[in-house]
Amino acid sequence: MEITAAPHWQTVDFISDLHLQASEPETFQALAKYLAKTPAQALFILGDLFEVWVGDDVLETAGFESSVAQLLRSASRRLDLFVMVGNRDFLMGERLFAASGVQCLDEPSVLQFGSTRWLLAHGDAQCLDDLPYQAFRAQVRSPAWQQEFLNKPLAERQAVARHMRQQSEAQKKQLASTQAPWIDLDAQACRALLQAHQADHMVHGHTHQPAQHNLGRGQTRWVLSDWDLRATPPRAQILRLQSSQSEPCRLTLAEAASVH
Repeated sequence: MEITAAPHWQTVDFISDLHLQASEPETFQALAKYLAKTPAQALFILGDLFEVWVGDDVLETAGFESSVAQLLRSASRRLDLFVMVGNRDFLMGERLFAASGVQCLDEPSVLQFGSTRWLLAHGDAQCLDDLPYQAFRAQVRSPAWQQEFLNKPLAERQAVARHMRQQSEAQKKQLASTQAPWIDLDAQACRALLQAHQADHMVHGHTHQPAQHNLGRGQTRWVLSDWDLRATPPRAQILRLQSSQSEPCRLTLAEAASVH
């Protein structure tokens, strides 16, 4: 997918990895405050908006997920919203996008902003050294697996999701205890992706390791922050592109609401 910035877009924001869930209302509240105050004309959410998404029929329960959809629909009346699925919420579908008034963003996508092409991705597909995850990703992204899973009753899907989250947290703790290095995106894969899409700059999330990486030959990789309001200090950054500046800037939530 290629997107050309609309003429009125002077400010474009990128965020990812909010991992919204009912048990952490502070993140939802922070998103609501940000959406109400950001001066951006367009917002790109590059994956893992939700901690988990078990199917669009969850919207019928009028619970937390419905509240998020309503929040996004309200924000979409004054800014253009784009959402990419991540490794946690890859089952988000057409019903959710229609209910929330956002445009589904293919992965990868290219944003033409001024004279610069920005490659947008979640980032998990480029973590090539994480072989167990790549095998899992291939399984759950297959249409057959997704159809079989979505055919299960909602309560059963939610139970499966809870179990998978518990396994994920246990793996994180085990890795932390062994001090094993975290797996980053493969640099060569990123260079090849940029070249294939005739772009020089990549923006992605997934790793929760905000940074700017020089890939050589004028290519750069900008990593988005996750949103963790319970961390010390709290993490919730916005990466902002402005027509008046050649490079993006990183902003806190408070800065993002006040900087024009």
